[in-house]
Amino acid sequence: MAVFQVNFMAKTLGRTVPLYVILPTDKTYLPGMPEREAGKPYKTLYLLHGVIGNYTDWIYGTRIQRWAEEKDLAVVMPSGDNASYLDQPWNCNWYGEFIGRELVEFTRKTFPLSHKREDTYIGGLSMGGAGAMRNGLKYHETFGAIISLSGAFITDETLLVKNEHPRFPSETEEFKHMTFGPDLKEALESDRNPHVLVRRLAEAGTEFPQIYMACGEDDFLLQKNDAMAATLSKYQVAFLYEKGPGAHEWDFWDAYIKRALDWLPLEDSTVGLSSGNVGMDT
Repeated sequence: MAVFQVNFMAKTLGRTVPLYVILPTDKTYLPGMPEREAGKPYKTLYLLHGVIGNYTDWIYGTRIQRWAEEKDLAVVMPSGDNASYLDQPWNCNWYGEFIGRELVEFTRKTFPLSHKREDTYIGGLSMGGAGAMRNGLKYHETFGAIISLSGAFITDETLLVKNEHPRFPSETEEFKHMTFGPDLKEALESDRNPHVLVRRLAEAGTEFPQIYMACGEDDFLLQKNDAMAATLSKYQVAFLYEKGPGAHEWDFWDAYIKRALDWLPLEDSTVGLSSGNVGMDT
């Protein structure tokens, strides 16, 4: 399995940004195994990390590298800082446009990726789960499926509640305004709020991407995810929502990213040659 560390100049962010790309172009097939058609472009998952994380999280926290190889899936993992993957014109940081347009255009130009909507997916956990939902919906012409694990859907009335004793930067009023804008009430009524975006797209008769959601039964964000599922149901948007044992932690995300990949319309699984599979009878 080839893993590339990439740095490129992102115009939407005005700086050089890092990312990891998993690309199974070096997959070695065992005797008798059907081989991938030469030159066939790869289906691609753009996978977003959570708050205080970075582009390395998914590699170190889950078995995404192994499963991507088995399913002939390219995975692109950018860094989104703590910006909730939203455009911040007051900071000249266009994170939404970076995820929904520039990153896709750059990686398609650089790697052998499919340009088809039905082969292009976006997913993430926590902050990245909400970012995947919002940007997957906003850029629905690009993404054919959305995966949201433990989505941090905090664009509701709780955004207006001041935390008197913040423990993390993301709980401060300064962070809220830096991320969502000077007018938090306006942000709740804009397409920065995925609930609003669902309503607007449904009223416009938009073809929605396929949607997969999952959240742990002991996750502090469970009610937020239930509310997001209720909004999708209200506007008759097709989706799959799974809940299971677990909290806001890597064991849950490791298990459910595998379930999400099994849900996606990917290639049949074939395990290539590796130190964990030398193809020898014992």
